[in-house]
Amino acid sequence: MRIRAPRSVSLRAGLALSAVALTVNSGCGSQKVAREGTDVVSDRARQVAEAWDGSTAAAEWRAGYYPLGAAVQLPRGGLRSQADKQAYEDRHFFLRGKLPDFEQEDGQVTWSGGESLTRPLMRVKDAYKILTGDGISGEPHLTVTGTQLGEMKLATSRGPATVPAWIFKLDGYDSPLKQAAAVPSKLPRPPIGAGHDIPGHPLNRLVQIATDGHSVTVVALHGVCDDGAAVDVLETSGSVVLSASVKDHKDRSKCTKQAKMQQVTVELERPLGDRVLLDACTGQPVPYKGPLGT
Repeated sequence: MRIRAPRSVSLRAGLALSAVALTVNSGCGSQKVAREGTDVVSDRARQVAEAWDGSTAAAEWRAGYYPLGAAVQLPRGGLRSQADKQAYEDRHFFLRGKLPDFEQEDGQVTWSGGESLTRPLMRVKDAYKILTGDGISGEPHLTVTGTQLGEMKLATSRGPATVPAWIFKLDGYDSPLKQAAAVPSKLPRPPIGAGHDIPGHPLNRLVQIATDGHSVTVVALHGVCDDGAAVDVLETSGSVVLSASVKDHKDRSKCTKQAKMQQVTVELERPLGDRVLLDACTGQPVPYKGPLGT
């Protein structure tokens, strides 16, 4: 197994996105500066890579369906007016008519190489509930004029895929809103547990993977008395392990227990491909949640 030495990455779009209470309980050290324990951080990343590379969990990950893109796709060109954007954010939808009565239990997820996987499908009423939340429609609202089962393109852990989707036609739009309908595979049991006494926090989320696969954008945590978040990366043939930390931590006695979320773009030596993107702290794949606020 070839392991390239971890390296630090610079911050791109490194503005603090929001502040949260610092209550993470992961087994990793809280706001310790990784540079004080670089060997510990590097060793942990190697342990995670060695545990995953060639493991049953990695094989399950590559054989499963794990979305790494937004499950909801807006009409082509996006929502046109501020009122429509507000209605979508507030989850205000009005259903003109009824949802389809038929239910299809399974559907095919298909990748560009010809591989496919049969997955259970989300019921249309459950998909609609994701859009509407509590179901109370206010003003402004988006009007759904029809619904049918179709398909959409979606980024996954195995590359771009064509997946079953519920197609919601919207009044005033030529193209529909789409909601991915295939249920993701169950996450494999990780071959290694969470780290203990390791500097840094778990990564909050994966935001996106660059189109060419040469970078990934994640949200990392840092405190109010440091110079921001940093992420080290360890690449192997089978995995990419990210280690989050903070830079230049100041006197902790004068700090509040608060953390800020910061978006960090990590450059890779080669495209991510089907390698597993892992969090060194948790020993698990970095969860995709999209941009903050979604």
